Amino acid sequence: MEVFLGISAADGIGVGSAFIIPEPVKRIIPQTKVQPKDMEKGWQRFEDARTIVSQDISEKLSKLPNDKSTSVQREIFEAYILMLSDPVFLQEVRDYYDENHFNIEFTIEFKSEEYASRLRNAGNEYLAERAQDITDIFGRVLNEMLGIHPFDINMVPDGSVIIAQSLSPTDTIILSKRRIAGLALTEGGISSHVVILARNYGIPTLVGIHEASIKRKISNGETVIIDCDTGEILSDPDQEIIAEYNQKIAKNLKEQEALKEYRDKPACTRDGERFLLYANIGSPEEAKFAKEQGADGIGLFRTEFLYMTKMDSSHHTAARSLNEEEQFEAYKSVLETMGDKPVTIRTLDAGGDKLINAVDIPAFEEKNPLMGMRAVRLSLAYPQVFKTQLRALFRASIYGKLKIMLPLITSAEQVEQCLRIADEVKKELKADNIPFDERVPIGIMIETAAAAITSDCLAKVSDFFSLGTNDLTQYTMGVDRENSNVSGLYDEFNLAVLRLISMTITNAKKEGIQVSVCGEMAGRKESLLVLAGLGIRSLSMSPKLILKSKEVLSQFTVKELQAISSKRLNKL
Repeated sequence: MEVFLGISAADGIGVGSAFIIPEPVKRIIPQTKVQPKDMEKGWQRFEDARTIVSQDISEKLSKLPNDKSTSVQREIFEAYILMLSDPVFLQEVRDYYDENHFNIEFTIEFKSEEYASRLRNAGNEYLAERAQDITDIFGRVLNEMLGIHPFDINMVPDGSVIIAQSLSPTDTIILSKRRIAGLALTEGGISSHVVILARNYGIPTLVGIHEASIKRKISNGETVIIDCDTGEILSDPDQEIIAEYNQKIAKNLKEQEALKEYRDKPACTRDGERFLLYANIGSPEEAKFAKEQGADGIGLFRTEFLYMTKMDSSHHTAARSLNEEEQFEAYKSVLETMGDKPVTIRTLDAGGDKLINAVDIPAFEEKNPLMGMRAVRLSLAYPQVFKTQLRALFRASIYGKLKIMLPLITSAEQVEQCLRIADEVKKELKADNIPFDERVPIGIMIETAAAAITSDCLAKVSDFFSLGTNDLTQYTMGVDRENSNVSGLYDEFNLAVLRLISMTITNAKKEGIQVSVCGEMAGRKESLLVLAGLGIRSLSMSPKLILKSKEVLSQFTVKELQAISSKRLNKL
């Protein structure tokens, strides 16, 4: 038996079969000249690859149920089949190939990008989507010609302990629908978005594992144990050790069962101070689980995950535009599920590591994407995307207690810009005689030092604050929380971070607005106690942490919590 060490990122123990996800192969196509005698061979390779891809898509299409749930996927596959045999485009490719004698791979890539660019610039939404189809489908043909076969996350079998360098948030969302025993990553930090999702979905997760040794010594299919209590992965354990760990899993399940006594009880300290514990979710389905866990409402609905899940399940296509009606149905569903409990929905927080490959949100090549075009900056740069989301949100507002939250705010001017756009949307809805709640609160996330330091100004233009402690820590400390090389420097208890939190709470109280915490800090025992002692009475966390947090709070008095926070704030 071998033991590999990592950093515990999401609680739990899992026993399963190892599944090592291969590293992605990047497609690089040089531009070369082809001899006349080799031209026809090149064209035949293109034809063969085109036939293989077309047959593969036709087979997948034939297996899809012909109902509403697969209508988007069917539409994409049908468009692909038509494009693969489009005589006009194929003739363009052939003419360019014959005229320039560039290698066939370069020719296909060049002509498909050229054609896609023409469609994108046509000023038509439908044609813009077809542009994405062109690059997607002929990208598949190129991969076939080059022998590149991208890994499909759907190939991971149930019961696996996944070993990978990293996963995208989209991969993690797909895996959440499966019975995954654990996740072991060689990259990433304990507050990366992949880890946050794994925590939400109850997948035991370790990060920072030594890549070379684990991939060299563990084989696919081998029995492994992931223990996030000790930060260990055990490979090829004997039956006695497996039995011991199965007992630990059974004990954990029993403890979870015992926590259900708190489900219908309010979150209170030992001396009766009331707290509100909300849930962080990324889909309408998770709202049902949050309600089952006794959540007082939804403190954070990450709407970007609606975009990220609207993809071809084989990961080869871009997300289609998430239209107003689809968004409206998702928001309405969550509001109806929660009834009279408040639901805070965050506007699109795309960018950084949450890349959205959608036709109406262009991809940006940025040296530092965490500091670049993301979150509210993206919404203000593409106001039509923002207005579509706001229309859906306001329309859904009559079905529950909606609150709208703006991410990555750094100035009062940004808030005022967003409020002006919101007012425009309201006027349009009134003109169309569409009902909505005019009193929907619009608040902001405090997740930069700029926002915390100017929170006195921001409180005057915001209906509420929510502290996003993940990014607040990252930006304050200058530490990329996705980077395992520096993740040890990521410290939510750093005095600078705590002072910014304390400052924000003080300024919110002066203006009489509510302040809550929706970052991962809210759900961990030690940080929960510190935040409570600082005066936070509203916290939002992974739904599965709510019952445990209620139990933790019930063990302390307010005075004891204040003493814990005071010790942290005055440690120098």
